[in-house]
Amino acid sequence: MAWDFETDPEFDAKLGWAREFVDTEIVPLEGLPKHIRHDQDKIDEITAPLKDKVREQGLWATHLKPELGGMGFGQVQLGLQNEILGRCSFAPRVFGVNAPDTGNAELLAEGATPEQKERWMQPLLDGKLRSGFSMTEPHTPGSDPTQLDTTAVRDGDEWVINGRKWFTSNGSMADFLLSMVVTNPEVEPLHRTSMFIVPTDTPGLNIVRDVPVMSHPEHETGEPGGHTEVAYDNVRIPHEMLVGGDEGVGQGFVLAQKRLGPGRIHHAMRWLGQSRRAFDMMCERALSREAHGGKLADKQIIQDWIAESEAEMRAAKLLTLQAAWHMDKHGASQSRVEIAIIKFWGAKVLFNVIDRAIQVHGALGITTDMPLESMYRAARAARIYDGPDEVHKVTTSRRILKTYSGVGDGLPTEHITYRRAAAQEKFGEYLEKYTADAIL
Repeated sequence: MAWDFETDPEFDAKLGWAREFVDTEIVPLEGLPKHIRHDQDKIDEITAPLKDKVREQGLWATHLKPELGGMGFGQVQLGLQNEILGRCSFAPRVFGVNAPDTGNAELLAEGATPEQKERWMQPLLDGKLRSGFSMTEPHTPGSDPTQLDTTAVRDGDEWVINGRKWFTSNGSMADFLLSMVVTNPEVEPLHRTSMFIVPTDTPGLNIVRDVPVMSHPEHETGEPGGHTEVAYDNVRIPHEMLVGGDEGVGQGFVLAQKRLGPGRIHHAMRWLGQSRRAFDMMCERALSREAHGGKLADKQIIQDWIAESEAEMRAAKLLTLQAAWHMDKHGASQSRVEIAIIKFWGAKVLFNVIDRAIQVHGALGITTDMPLESMYRAARAARIYDGPDEVHKVTTSRRILKTYSGVGDGLPTEHITYRRAAAQEKFGEYLEKYTADAIL
């Protein structure tokens, strides 16, 4: 089995352009005052010319198939691009790959009817609509969507939705939500749910609040990137809002997986971009700051942190690219172990590198004069979003253990008793010869 991550020169040039563009044109957006950064209309106006430049380079919405206006990049190419975009939180939206819209577009592309694609997906791709993904609930574990209890009941040509969701990504500023709800509680868990398109102006759908989180403790409802709490109180929607039409009944879990698998590849590579930016800051500081008779870079503990960080980032990148390659070759459903590994390993590396960078900066590192403190808070959430680390570790270990078998009450297969028996069987004539020689 060979893994080839080599990219063609033309794509390498595109990556080089993207890296310079992110650092010189997009990172400066972080210096805007908060009241501008958190106003989506103002940011849209400021970034519109940047988006045009991205389109001119053919790098807009590269995750989509060409017939949908994208480049049809495979996961390896997308991963390498997302590594660059991870350097700045504004970059994904400038390149048309911001969550949750990218995942929602992929879900609709895979499962929606032609009419749904025309009405909801295409305007989403064109940037004319915004979407939210509404799955997680406050009273059921988000890591186990088979326990969802928000329901949709068929009533003639309509469905009536009741329940409560939270961490509905971008919900407070979305035009529509993709809502995963229970439509048949009596069947086996993986087929209990269906996916619905729910316009946010539908009567009975109430935006309760955007939940402030560790990475954005002062977030206000209606600002970009919110984690919205949504109440569904007898929300009536027509049957044609069921994603996939009649064939979409019971397909909620399957559709959710179509958006989560590739998304985790992109998350892990964006984390690498963020890690590399923190690493750059750490190395610059180590070469600039003097303490206790010399540069920090001359201290062995700092050298250890730099070496460990570089090794961890390289390992995470190789694991992620291998997972991307596996997905390109075999699909997301056959790449669950690879995806699970990069999720928990990538989150760990992200946290470790940022933590070391803060330590090298000392008191400066925990101030808002540097981006490290906000990066650190966001990195902690990476171990929870898209499934907590523990769930991904369980997935990994269970699938690995299926390839092994126990020995019951017998001795371990590597026990010396079996080794001696195997030696006797394979090399008995030599043993007899050497034993006889020894006696003589």
